[in-house]
Amino acid sequence: MNAAKPFAIDKWRVYEAYQAVKVNAGAAGVDRQTIADFEKDLKDNLYKIWNRMSSGSYFPPPVKAVAIPKKNGGERILGVPTVADRVAQMVVKQEIEPEIEAVFLPDSYGYRPGRSALDAVGVTRERCWHYDWVLEFDIKGLFDNIDHALLHKALDKHVKSEWAMLYLKRWLTAPLQLADGTLVERNRGTPQGGVVSPVMANLFLHYTFDVWMTKHYPDNPWCRYADDGLVHCRSEQEAQAIKAALDARFAQCGLQMHPEKTKIVYCKDGSRKGAYPTIRFDFLGYTFRPRVVKNSKRNSLFVSFTPAVSNKAIKAMRETIRKRNYRNRTDLSLADISRLHNPILRGWLEYYGRYCRSAMYPVFRHFNKTLVAWAMRKYRRLKRHKIRASRFLEQLSEKQPHLFVHWQKGMVGAFA
Repeated sequence: MNAAKPFAIDKWRVYEAYQAVKVNAGAAGVDRQTIADFEKDLKDNLYKIWNRMSSGSYFPPPVKAVAIPKKNGGERILGVPTVADRVAQMVVKQEIEPEIEAVFLPDSYGYRPGRSALDAVGVTRERCWHYDWVLEFDIKGLFDNIDHALLHKALDKHVKSEWAMLYLKRWLTAPLQLADGTLVERNRGTPQGGVVSPVMANLFLHYTFDVWMTKHYPDNPWCRYADDGLVHCRSEQEAQAIKAALDARFAQCGLQMHPEKTKIVYCKDGSRKGAYPTIRFDFLGYTFRPRVVKNSKRNSLFVSFTPAVSNKAIKAMRETIRKRNYRNRTDLSLADISRLHNPILRGWLEYYGRYCRSAMYPVFRHFNKTLVAWAMRKYRRLKRHKIRASRFLEQLSEKQPHLFVHWQKGMVGAFA
């Protein structure tokens, strides 16, 4: 601590913030300084951040605008702060998050410690069994459209630290720097990509949606993951009424539901009769729809409304395998491919395999076929012998199942 500084910020907190930023990695900002560059003079760089933040003289540099392609076409603008600014933001995030976390409601899952997307999928799965209808909504351009006046009101209520509040307000108005160097002033929104942006967005939606929903519709369970949300309803009429009320509420707060991603869904299963046009929805990489499942206790089949990995997620995973180009990497051994890709396969299986694991077979089959193509190029004796290469890998999966996670989990699948 330094008594001459107006704000008492421990130097160790700045170092801890840097460690968290390093773990999260990330690209360089407008100054083109990478984390490796930042570390070349780590002590001095961290001292500068501490000195300026402690004296109240820290002003964030512009945020680098990076265009990221959307899965359904178009682009989203990601704001990338400099490494030093990410460290400063992490200092503030770690200061304010505990007290803000304490006010959040249990059914808010996005960007929160100790909560995950799988938790949201699991609670949604159970509620779909008890409620016939779901209102699925998506907020259009949340991070670009947060009203600063309303956010300031929420921050003033919950942020007790004077210095944290000072810097939060400065980050909200930090300009966006485009690829050609043009600076764009901002009077609303918070950059998607900023360290403190998710906390502020969650706080904004806590009052815009969570608290409002609990007050006005206490009998309708809801689940929200950042800007994606679900409301469970008893009838189509109830879902329509809530949709209209929610549309007005979002407009009141300067937000808009995405017209194409917002819909009312009938959770059809074996006991729910009637024909309805929409009986499926996607949420956090899972598709919820009627599926034939097995009752292990009774050893019988029945139709349940339940989640499994979405086709979009399967397509993205297959594309990741294709981009790795293993089939042409004859310089690699199978052990090399295992070292490079097995952690990715494990992550996919742990997330997308949590519910209806068998739906992951197309991904593993695609990966196995990639290995077959690699083997045919790698080994002269297997060239132009697809069946022989398939048998070679199939036998290998039995002898060395530890090489790939799906080989260990009894999900070897086909090689041909």
